[in-house]
Amino acid sequence: MAAGSATVTRKSRDADCCSVNFLKNVLHIFNVIFLLAGAAVLGVGVWTLVDRHRLVVLLTTANFALAASVLVLAGALTLGVAVLGCCGVWRENRCLILVYTFLLLLIFLLEALVGVLAYVYQGHVEGELNQNLNRTFVESYSVDEARTAAIDSVQQDFKCCGAIRFEDWEGSRWHKGPPALQPHRVPDSCCRSMSPDCGLSHHPSNIFYTGCVYRIKQEIQAHLVILGAVGLGICVLQIFGMVLSCCLYIKLKDIID
Repeated sequence: MAAGSATVTRKSRDADCCSVNFLKNVLHIFNVIFLLAGAAVLGVGVWTLVDRHRLVVLLTTANFALAASVLVLAGALTLGVAVLGCCGVWRENRCLILVYTFLLLLIFLLEALVGVLAYVYQGHVEGELNQNLNRTFVESYSVDEARTAAIDSVQQDFKCCGAIRFEDWEGSRWHKGPPALQPHRVPDSCCRSMSPDCGLSHHPSNIFYTGCVYRIKQEIQAHLVILGAVGLGICVLQIFGMVLSCCLYIKLKDIID
């Protein structure tokens, strides 16, 4: 009698409101969606680092690059975790399901961090650019190869000249450099039609007069909105996955076939 009273009551796979098979099927569907979301997160992160590299080079803080890098890490983790989840659910391995749940929590925290970081930095980017961009332009052009290439690319693509205004170049290290550069009023990348030595004249018909800070600010703020939306939007998905995996973990504890 004592032995019988100590026996743990085991339940059927179909007991209670959600059966094991139901939870497994829903989790398999979730993992497919999770895998696609992870690929999207990874793609957005890589796109930011590659396509916006020229802007990252011109910034004095690492917040923008950090948000994109964390998003890449979260996306890469998602691909592996989705496979792990499928294996754990298919084999009904409670240990794998538990690890899967904790990894979902980790990815949730990473993506939430990206979302918060992106929205917080969005409010500070204008002040950073207004304070530091002009110094980056006038001190780095022709001195730092990576920043020189980034400045030339920005001025041509955004149709701008100088950080705040085209006159900024008159006080730059580049303008005060070797005598061969003295005749140039602005870099050739300021020209409406770029060609060798076109920067000798700063007539309005020849160069762009708008400073680059305005377009750079718009580009970075718009991209931070994308990073924040992707980070906070997709991290909500992990909540459903964690709830489902916890339910399956508990359900598998005391079942009979």
